[in-house]
Amino acid sequence: MTFFMGGYLLFVYFLLILVGFFITIKGADYLIDGASSLAKRFGVSELIIGLTIVALGTSAPEMVVNIYSSINGKDALILGNIIGSNLFNTLVILGVAALIYPIAIKKSTAFIEIPFSIFAGLILLFFVNDSFFNSSSVNILSRWEGVILLGLFLLFMGYIVYQTLNDKIEETPEYELLSRLKTAVYMIGGISGLTIGGKIVVDNAIKVAKSMGIGDSVIGLTILAAGTSLPELVTAIAAARKKKSDLAIGNIIGSNIFNILLVLAISSTISPIKYNTILNLDMYVLLSGGAILFISLFTFGKRKLDKVEAVLLLLLYSGYLGYMLMTRL
Repeated sequence: MTFFMGGYLLFVYFLLILVGFFITIKGADYLIDGASSLAKRFGVSELIIGLTIVALGTSAPEMVVNIYSSINGKDALILGNIIGSNLFNTLVILGVAALIYPIAIKKSTAFIEIPFSIFAGLILLFFVNDSFFNSSSVNILSRWEGVILLGLFLLFMGYIVYQTLNDKIEETPEYELLSRLKTAVYMIGGISGLTIGGKIVVDNAIKVAKSMGIGDSVIGLTILAAGTSLPELVTAIAAARKKKSDLAIGNIIGSNIFNILLVLAISSTISPIKYNTILNLDMYVLLSGGAILFISLFTFGKRKLDKVEAVLLLLLYSGYLGYMLMTRL
C-alpha cells in the first residue's frame, strides 16, 4: 500500500510540474510582448527593459525562495540557489537561446554589463571566503557585506538610469504597439505567470528530490537553481524565437546581477549566511563561464554569441554537472 501511495504522489508531483511549465511558458510569451510594446511606447531600448523590468520579474522566484529560506535558516539552499541559478543562466540558458538564434550583443553589454556581472561574482567570492582572506574560523556573508552588495546594486541602477536618458534607439515598426492597459496587463500577467508557474515547478521538484534522499546543497545547485531559473529560460527562448536579442541577453545578465546584488544581499541582511567552501568550485565554474562569455565576444562573429560558442557553454555545464553529481550525491 505504501509503495502504491508513493507512486501516486510522484505521479501528482510530475503532473504539477508539467502544469507549472505550461503556466511559466505562457507567462514568458505575455511578458515578452508586453516588454516590447513598453520599449516602443516610451522610446526605451529593449536592452534596458531586459536589464530591469524583465530581469526583476524573472528573478522573482529566486527572491521568494531565498527570503523564505533565509527566515528558516536554510543557508545551503540560499547559496546553492543563487550560484546554481547564475550558472544555469550563463551556461545553459544563453547556450540554448544562442542555438535557436545567434545573439547579437551591444557594445555597452560587452564592455560594461557582462564585466559588471563578473565583478559581482568576484566580490561575492571574496566576501564569503573569510577563512582565506581574513584568517577567520567561520565563513559567512554578513549583514554589512549584504549592505555593500545593495550599494553596488544601486550603483548599477544609477548606470541604467544614465543609459536610459542617453540611449538612442531606432524605430522598430514590426513590434506591436499595445494599448497602455493591455501592455500593463501583459507585463503584470506575464511576471505573475512566471512566478506562480516557477514556484509550482520548484516546490514539486523539491518534493521529488526529497523522496529520493537528495541533500539541500545539491537540491539548491541543481533542481532549485534550474527551477527558479525557469522564467529566465522560457523568457530567453521566447525572445530568441522572436529574434529579440537585446531582451534575451539583457534578461540573463540583468538577472545574474540582481541575484547577487539584490536577492542575496537582502537574504544576508535578514540573517547572515554561512558559507561552505565546497561551493568555491561552483563559483570558479561560474566565473569561468563569465570569462568564456566575455572572450567569445571577440571570436568568430564579433559581439555575437553564435552556435559554436553556445555548444561550448553547454558542454562546460554538462561537464560540471556530471562531476558534481558523481562527487556530491
